[in-house]
Amino acid sequence: METGVAIFATHDAVAPAEVARLAEQRGHESLFFPEHTHIPASRQTPWPGGRPLPRRYAHTFDLFVAVTAALAATSRLRVGSGVCLVIERDPIITAKEVASVDFMSGGRFEFGVGAGWNREEMANHGTDPRVRMAVMRERIEAMKAIWTSDEASYAGEYVSFDRIWSWPKPAQRPHPPVLVGGDGPGVLDRVLAFGDGWFPNYAREGILDRAEELRARADRPVRLMVMGVPSDPRALEAYAAAGFERAVHWLPSAQRGPVERELDAFEAAVAEFNGE
Repeated sequence: METGVAIFATHDAVAPAEVARLAEQRGHESLFFPEHTHIPASRQTPWPGGRPLPRRYAHTFDLFVAVTAALAATSRLRVGSGVCLVIERDPIITAKEVASVDFMSGGRFEFGVGAGWNREEMANHGTDPRVRMAVMRERIEAMKAIWTSDEASYAGEYVSFDRIWSWPKPAQRPHPPVLVGGDGPGVLDRVLAFGDGWFPNYAREGILDRAEELRARADRPVRLMVMGVPSDPRALEAYAAAGFERAVHWLPSAQRGPVERELDAFEAAVAEFNGE
């Protein structure tokens, strides 16, 4: 099982390029950045974490700026979105950004996608939270059309355009892997409808059984990876035994010292898991 790390890249923490170099130098396969364009000051939607919303949520860099800096600073590391909130994004612009970073990096981009949890944030981008899943599906389908067709068209209820040209095309064919985040009741349907893999948050119960259900339902290979795995060799063992190919660990939004100490702890768990 490959290992990766994720971080809320903020303006007052270790820079995206620096954490990318650290991850690559220390043998990790991937690095992921989450996305929030803003956090509404109303704070009406409760954070799923159950505590006051951490400061880092409102202080992140733009997703694709962070991704570009990380890709430019490395040569092997796979860099991705964990996750891109496509319901808050124009699909034509986002398709261009994804294709551009994938092309310039030689095919090292991983496209994690999700609908998010903050309803006021969605609404500020003009998306009705009640139809966010349908919006996400259409925007991803539209982006796939742009990536794979010289002259792309798409006609849906929420996305529609006729005969457009957009280059570059992604280096990965047919496109970068679409990794569907989330663990809600309909997430497996979304993975099967438009995903190449499932990228749920770590949980002690439920996820492994649902992974087995997903594979039983799928008529094609579906990748499995987990976000937020703890520094615990037993957790790594459980997910590896269930067929997960990548385990991603959260790093703190902090300066280099605390980040390296967290890397040390995670790598010690990985070493024990590997029998080292």
